[in-house]
Amino acid sequence: MTSSGTNAEGRHGAAAWELLLPAASAPARARGRSLQAALREAVRSGRLAPGTRLPSSRDLAADLRVSRGLVTEAYEQLTAEGYLRSGRGAGTWVGGAVRAARTRTRDLAPRSPGARADFVPGTPDLSLFPRAAWAGAHRAVLADLPHQDLGYPDPRGLPRLRTALAELLTRRRGAVADPERLVVVSGVAQGSALLGAVLHARGIRTVGVEDPGSPQHSALYAAAGVGTVALPLDEEGPALAPLRRSGVRVVVVTPAHQFPTGIACSARRRAELLDWARSVDGFVFEDDYDGDFRYDRAPVGALQGLDPERVVYAGSVSKSLAPGLRLGWLLVPDALADAVVARKRTTDLGHPTVDQAAFAHFVERGDYDRQLRRCQRAYRERRDTLVAALTGHFPGVRVSGIAAGLHLIADLPGRYGPEERFLARATAAGVAVRTLTAYRHARVDDGADLELESGVDPAGGDGSGGPDEGRGKGGEGRDGGVRLVLGYAHVPPARIRAGVRLMAEAAAG
Repeated sequence: MTSSGTNAEGRHGAAAWELLLPAASAPARARGRSLQAALREAVRSGRLAPGTRLPSSRDLAADLRVSRGLVTEAYEQLTAEGYLRSGRGAGTWVGGAVRAARTRTRDLAPRSPGARADFVPGTPDLSLFPRAAWAGAHRAVLADLPHQDLGYPDPRGLPRLRTALAELLTRRRGAVADPERLVVVSGVAQGSALLGAVLHARGIRTVGVEDPGSPQHSALYAAAGVGTVALPLDEEGPALAPLRRSGVRVVVVTPAHQFPTGIACSARRRAELLDWARSVDGFVFEDDYDGDFRYDRAPVGALQGLDPERVVYAGSVSKSLAPGLRLGWLLVPDALADAVVARKRTTDLGHPTVDQAAFAHFVERGDYDRQLRRCQRAYRERRDTLVAALTGHFPGVRVSGIAAGLHLIADLPGRYGPEERFLARATAAGVAVRTLTAYRHARVDDGADLELESGVDPAGGDGSGGPDEGRGKGGEGRDGGVRLVLGYAHVPPARIRAGVRLMAEAAAG
């Protein structure tokens, strides 16, 4: 730098010169913009701190070997934006309005870091994602997607996808699926949030949720200003007496394969739930999160098919394809349809159209059915592997909830307890696992617990029953043992066997 400034100014000028040298070397046409961008970033990052005096335009231009007008224009522009300040005869300074930005990027995706074996439920095998078929669907729709379909879509979703989904849900799930009342959403989570907002607008402030059940439900409704009432289960599904006493008019259920107990709601209980909804002028929210995966008999049809005016039906591709696709659907009763669609419009102006068109193509060609069959074969093998490993390593274990879904319940004898010690040892051994108590809520009525069926053959029974057979303090298993909720879909058979062995060795101390 020139010698006209103070030592401090010279040091700052040298710093500025080093920061701006690449910008000064930019092509002539882009040099002005590059100089401004480099100065702006130097201030944002804190390399030019507030209160720093910059070289005069003449000195900086000489050092950078650019025209003085280029530097003057950059100073004036950044002064107008608030990055710099200047006064007549007082020079140019870095302003005090800018704060250095943190430059870190965190990954908040849920994972089990460092686990040698991960049995936490809720994740499918993402390696089964059909990359080639999905890429082909994208290429096909991009080649012929009408230009107008790239504009803001119908908030319910592309007509082509709603038509394909209606046919799919009618055929596979026995739903009453009218494309006009089908809404494409970003998974069941967004569907729940939309319903929560609509219920709140109608004056409904509480909904019932299953206990034990998914903790996500309570959080999603709370975000919409709607509280939750935890309701117990019996061997047929949600217990009716506590539901009636709760005073709620909406209940969230997983009737095909309850999470986490694995109960399949009985035909009688399905009818009773619908009778209750009619009697209180209410609704049942059916979360069909893994209804397609039933291994030893035909899947149980959707509850929505029995009364489409009292059931809000929700599903997604999170378990069949990948949760990262953020693709799901709602079938909405006529009484709620307009309000749900209006809320969807104001929430996001519609789901991405290219993804919708690709999924429609995927369904229409039969690729989705093929994917479901592929997953079902893999997950049945993993279920059988897990049952065999548990039986071999944990004598006396009782396994339930195995006829469907992506997880099971393992009820370990009392000698493996208490639960806290078991979890501590498993964690120390690098095994990520959840117990049934992790999915329990505070209840309005804790007197309806009935006993869970046990010793069910995975080849024939469904291992479904009430969630609290022999429940000890805090929801532990029989005789103070441990009740585990073990996810297996995302774990290859060899790792299942190794993981159960690790868990058994840890439990033995």
